[in-house]
Amino acid sequence: MTDRILIIDFGSQVTQLIARRVREAGVYSEIVPFQKAGEVFEEFAPKGVILSGGPASVHDIGTPRAPAKIYEAGIPVLGICYGEQTMCAELGGKVEPGNEREFGRAFIEVTDTCALFSGVWNPGERHQVWMSHGDRVTAIPEGFHPVAVSNGAPFAAIANEARRFYAVQFHPEVVHTPDGAKLLSNFVHNICGCAGDWTMAAFRDQAIDQIRRQVGTGKVICGLSGGVDSAVAAVLIHEAIGDQLTCIFVDHGLMRMNEAEEVVSLFRGHYNIPLVHVDASERFIGALEGMSDPEKKRKTIGGLFIEVFEEEARKVGGAEFLAQGTLYPDVIESVSFVGGPSVTIKSHHNVGGLPERMNMKLVEPLRELFKDEVRALGRELGLPDVFVGRHPFPGPGLAIRCPGGISRDKLEILKKADAIYLDEIRKAGLYDAIWQAFAVLLPVQTVGVMGDGRTYDYVLALRAVTSVDGMTADFFHYDMDFLGRAATRIINEVKGVNRVVYDITSKPPGTIEWE
Repeated sequence: MTDRILIIDFGSQVTQLIARRVREAGVYSEIVPFQKAGEVFEEFAPKGVILSGGPASVHDIGTPRAPAKIYEAGIPVLGICYGEQTMCAELGGKVEPGNEREFGRAFIEVTDTCALFSGVWNPGERHQVWMSHGDRVTAIPEGFHPVAVSNGAPFAAIANEARRFYAVQFHPEVVHTPDGAKLLSNFVHNICGCAGDWTMAAFRDQAIDQIRRQVGTGKVICGLSGGVDSAVAAVLIHEAIGDQLTCIFVDHGLMRMNEAEEVVSLFRGHYNIPLVHVDASERFIGALEGMSDPEKKRKTIGGLFIEVFEEEARKVGGAEFLAQGTLYPDVIESVSFVGGPSVTIKSHHNVGGLPERMNMKLVEPLRELFKDEVRALGRELGLPDVFVGRHPFPGPGLAIRCPGGISRDKLEILKKADAIYLDEIRKAGLYDAIWQAFAVLLPVQTVGVMGDGRTYDYVLALRAVTSVDGMTADFFHYDMDFLGRAATRIINEVKGVNRVVYDITSKPPGTIEWE
């Protein structure tokens, strides 16, 4: 069995990054809310446990704790931020409100050696980390010794080598702790003894076997959205069961230029997968016309998707299974771990979730994967890189990139401008350097002069961001020559736009979604 690491979540907004870093080290990991950690622990049989950060204060009554069995199992444990504090509180240390809070970039001084720092940090060195705490540990449990200190944390890192327990006040999982991934790799490989043999090739073989065992001789229908997730799920399932799979592609008319045609060509031509293509663009756009509230747009699109998909699924007939491109973040966010605003923030995910009345069993072969892992699996399956490497584009598509009232004319303007923008990005060789780029047609019109005439047309905003993990982002630093070329082409070639602006926005750590 593949070595596994269990991550106990106490509510940190960056807990997913811990799992990602562990998996990047070639070790399979899963996240479990602290409320369920005790029951999951024995079944999961991990080689090590990581305790995440969280918003609570350990010294308050009723705040989360790790199950005692975690500390009694004889396996390594790593506490991060709140994880360090609860570890200390549970094992006999002391945590108090801090006089000096630390949020953001900070520096620690390494004071002693330990296995967690081996080959990465040495005593006497000073290193950048990312802190996010108000409370601090003021006394450590018996058997522990301090290995690092910061201005606001006298025990910024502690270790109990005999029990293989380690804890840090900072967040090694975020990119703002430059050596954090190395520390996590030390923990899973050198301390926990994990082999690091979890690969996409191994996952592919396991997933195909699991699909065959689940489905048997039954029929499966899969809803294609045009995105990477559902496409990879469909190709994987087709490899497992062949023509027992039928894909249904509901074309709502809100995709980017030529994307619907590319989906049909890929599945019918390249893979020869049975495909039902439903052009429902008039139905969707007609329902959205004049609609300005973004939440109402999402719900309208989701409701119509369900209606159309259900109609087509009945026509296919005989299918016992429904395939979905559910990812691991979707699974995590569907559970109320500690509470917070994530349900509202994430409302545009899974807009096509299907009702129980369809009475079908779910096949979700990607539910253990993150987005970057899905892309890797897609390449393993032979999907074209131009398809697998597409920028993220949420389900509501252009409807959300057109703030204010929607009309067919405005959508057509946006579609053309967006296509030109992406074309210029590709010509400049920048597409793969950017995590997400798109155009937004603003609900603003301005007076302009074009040649000898006056115009009263729309303002178009261009956005491009870079990201390593999809949870923190910064605007892409274009040079002015590029922006000039892109803006000139859009204004010259797209009737209805007379102003182009570049949206300079950053997404700080801890923000859940990028809109």
